[in-house]
Amino acid sequence: MPYRIYLVEDEQNLNELLATYLRNEGWDVTSFLNGGDARRAIAKQPDLWILDIMIPDVDGYQLIREIKAQAPDVPVIFISARDAELDRVIGLEMGSDDYLPKPFLPRELVIRVKRLLGRIYNAAPLVAEAGNVLHIAPYTIDETKRVVTQDNKEVELTSKEFDLLLLYAKNQGQAFAREQILRRIWGEDYFGTDRVVDDLIRRVRKKMPELRIETIYGYGYRMVQL
Repeated sequence: MPYRIYLVEDEQNLNELLATYLRNEGWDVTSFLNGGDARRAIAKQPDLWILDIMIPDVDGYQLIREIKAQAPDVPVIFISARDAELDRVIGLEMGSDDYLPKPFLPRELVIRVKRLLGRIYNAAPLVAEAGNVLHIAPYTIDETKRVVTQDNKEVELTSKEFDLLLLYAKNQGQAFAREQILRRIWGEDYFGTDRVVDDLIRRVRKKMPELRIETIYGYGYRMVQL
């Protein structure tokens, strides 16, 4: 069953845009344009609230008070165009789990939602295998065809970029030293600087920005869950 997300945003165009991006991830999204309608839905207890702080009738602060009174553990993401630092601090004090200042890219909200759902509900693993196909949201990796797609569009990778991606896709969370990556991708007979690894990582990060390939300084890299 898909996660149920309640979005409260009074700017209609932005509301519709964000709802579309969220639904494209397969989530069940209900959107509200004012606080009164959202308040009447609190008892239904969705899996996640996304609240604009400045909304008509009942503002985001009042809503989060009532939400947390009925369901203390339900996660909440605050969004606001006001004083970012002040709203962030107040929101965290009131129980919000994340804060996103306007303006922001809809894709950034999607990434924040994925991370929060994964942390709170122990969501499905980053990698799901089906035959020779790996799914690393939002990417699909066909190992046999050596093709990567995102939203049905191919991500163009070189042979070594694909090999690196496959290495991390099959070893989620495992740290690899530069020397290990060299042996795995370039082979035992490679002679040269290990800085080629840094360049390869940089290119993959640029082409697939929603992967989380973390740098382990003085050692190497690892890919962690979104």
